[in-house]
Amino acid sequence: MDIAYLVTPLITWITVGPIKFLINSAKARKWAFNLVGNGGFPSNHSAVVSSMATLIALREGIGHPAFGVAVTLCFIVVIDANSLRQHVGKQAAAINRVAKDDAGHHWLRERMGHTLVEIAGGLCTGIAIAHVIHAVFGRG
Repeated sequence: MDIAYLVTPLITWITVGPIKFLINSAKARKWAFNLVGNGGFPSNHSAVVSSMATLIALREGIGHPAFGVAVTLCFIVVIDANSLRQHVGKQAAAINRVAKDDAGHHWLRERMGHTLVEIAGGLCTGIAIAHVIHAVFGRG
């Protein structure tokens, strides 16, 4: 097995998390530990799937069946990140408004989905990381 296929999603995930944390912290002008998780720029999920699709394209070519599977998975993840998860976040906000306790605590996390800019950032980050990994590991 070519080790690049194993380390690409791992390195992408490990790289994007701190980037997202630092960007969220800069926007909030404080350490944004409460914003760690779903949502934010760039999208972790979009970065991971695009890095794998890009690595497959670079190593196997865009005519390879694995590339078609990777692109299909990428579309599913992007659509889920943008639409379904945003709807889940809206439902959580509505439930929180109804179930808010006396102290004003929210019970459900409302920030679930990604904007198109966050998804685009994830796609670009994943593509860039795949190119770096391909350059470092060579053809395998």
